[in-house]
Amino acid sequence: MSKEKKIEINELSDLPHYKEEYDAQLSDMGVESVSDLRTALGDAGKSKKIMDELIGVGPKTIKSWRTLLDVKVEKKARKEKAIVPASQTKPAKKGEEDVEIVEAQRSEVVDKDAYVPKKKPVLDAETKKLLELRYDMSHDRIAFLRQEWFRFPRLGEKWRRPRGMHSKMRRHINYRPNVVSIGYRGPAKVRGLHPSGFQEVMVWNPDQLAKVDPKVQAVRVGGSVGFKKRQAIEQKADELGIRVLNRTG
Repeated sequence: MSKEKKIEINELSDLPHYKEEYDAQLSDMGVESVSDLRTALGDAGKSKKIMDELIGVGPKTIKSWRTLLDVKVEKKARKEKAIVPASQTKPAKKGEEDVEIVEAQRSEVVDKDAYVPKKKPVLDAETKKLLELRYDMSHDRIAFLRQEWFRFPRLGEKWRRPRGMHSKMRRHINYRPNVVSIGYRGPAKVRGLHPSGFQEVMVWNPDQLAKVDPKVQAVRVGGSVGFKKRQAIEQKADELGIRVLNRTG
């Protein structure tokens, strides 16, 4: 395929994506001709000002204008430190002690509202694998509904074991749905663990936190605990590095 012919730019209006309203704004910045614009585009500071002032002009438009006007942006050269030979260094005067100049580390500003990741348990490879297996089994498990839940709405969908002498569901006849039986439960080793992998421990006062292992256990505050004591439990748990599963707020 043949290359496209280069557009001749004689006036500012010949530039692509150029609007008449840009004339007044560029005039305020001292740009009134193509040569003035070429000089401005060669300066990174003026190019940024043009992007800020002209609505609809972004980095891609500036780049295309530079290509059409054959503008090259001058990059600032890095200042290289001069290496002074050891022979030219002046010896220290007597009585003057060597002073080490230590650069002060910049203090990091910590935002109080910033997201803090939740504490994770320390688990072995086998437990992690079983937790993933339990997750998959829970999502693949069928919904166990009581017999004839679709026929009588008053029965509801809560599971009840079929007990009728002639119940076809109890006898697993034909297309009847499966009933709760052995084999649908998850792995025994991770049974009862929190989805994060923690073993849940119920607490009702701050003193009970002393017996909790923060590596594998997390606490859940009892429902009968008041707001004041609940805050005391959460504060002490933070000091001990213990995760609270049902925090306030």
